[in-house]
Amino acid sequence: MSEQMKRVAIVQFPGSNCEAESAAAIRRNGMQPEEFLWNRDPAELADFDGFFIVGGFSYEDRSRAGVLSSLDPVLKSVAAEADKGKPVLGICNGAQVLVESGLVPGVSDRRTAMALAPNRRQVGDHLLGSGFFNDWCHLRTAVAPERTAFTRHLKEGETIHVPFAHAEGRFLASPELLEELIANGQGVFQYSDSQGEPDSHFPINPNGSAANLAAVCNPAGNVMAMMPHPERTPLGDAIFSSMREAMESRATTEAPALQYSLPKEEIGCCTVESTGKTIPVSLIITDTTARSVEQCLQRMGFAVSVKRRILWDLDGDDFPDDWEKVLTETGELFNSNKEFINRSPAGDPSTTAILQVTPRDDLQGGHILETLHHRFHLPYPTRLGRSVLWILSFESAEAKQSLLPQIVSTHIFHNPIADSVCERTDIPS
Repeated sequence: MSEQMKRVAIVQFPGSNCEAESAAAIRRNGMQPEEFLWNRDPAELADFDGFFIVGGFSYEDRSRAGVLSSLDPVLKSVAAEADKGKPVLGICNGAQVLVESGLVPGVSDRRTAMALAPNRRQVGDHLLGSGFFNDWCHLRTAVAPERTAFTRHLKEGETIHVPFAHAEGRFLASPELLEELIANGQGVFQYSDSQGEPDSHFPINPNGSAANLAAVCNPAGNVMAMMPHPERTPLGDAIFSSMREAMESRATTEAPALQYSLPKEEIGCCTVESTGKTIPVSLIITDTTARSVEQCLQRMGFAVSVKRRILWDLDGDDFPDDWEKVLTETGELFNSNKEFINRSPAGDPSTTAILQVTPRDDLQGGHILETLHHRFHLPYPTRLGRSVLWILSFESAEAKQSLLPQIVSTHIFHNPIADSVCERTDIPS
């Protein structure tokens, strides 16, 4: 290959799986791809001209999609190179990494200001599903060509037709931030019909993204988080040829910084409804999610051990005496071959913290509730909620008091836009 070709690092983490088609798209558009694994010396990233964070399931989406990779040391080096104006493109899981890291949308201090929440596929009042979904979509270019490093070969209003394949692709942000970033030209691509008309309804908007957003960039326009997969078809090549031109011309964009300021996050005590019923569930086998989170925190310097339980919260008036047995036998709440109901104490309260993380839009609980009512014909519960209990054990009471706020601020357990978090004093009985 010519030495004049711009070098693009294809950044991969454990579980990334889109490197082949990503390299093909980069090569097809006149750039030199090179796979860059997470365990390589991050300092070597300075030798590259641009960066592509691929799709897949980095760290198996443990805790949630993209968050463990966003805390990996490699991302600090990617951020440093982005600050120099080098283009960074994150596709699908790569987009989730960029959003969780705060590189997108790029508010002050790079705090996590957006979420890529579980898909919401809904028609009228009926929730069709919230899991993985793949198809093709039309995307409308919502900014001028010169606004970003990835739109230089596209006209404003022009559409491209590309595939998508994800389970957590719903862009969410506060109304105030959404208004500002769209006005600032950071809502790069929107889901639309074939004529380029945005439509918030499924299936044109396949995941319920706010403002039909399919891709969002930082204020400078050199970092873009995009959920659909333009690398999987030549129909998306304009994004990559634009990236090449931006690197060759060292183009920069004069754009105002976001003025949006995130409110201070308060972690309060959980309120417990005395009339509610609960089912806390643990894995019989090793909980690899808890173990991966623990390893990530320890790598960051936090001396803490981590365990996890799923908490089902149920309301209703017509529970029979054997309600727990009946619900267990449906297999909908947990798999009794590898999970069990665990109401044992979490540990010494002075050195143990229990964080309860609940999605603000609990699609999984709502979907299973429909199944219990319509498939199993159960009149109960009338409400079903799913939360995650993270159990953190510290070396001392002083360590708990000092480290817990710092750990919570990493957002490794929750996305502040998509989830609420509170601290419990015990495990529900």
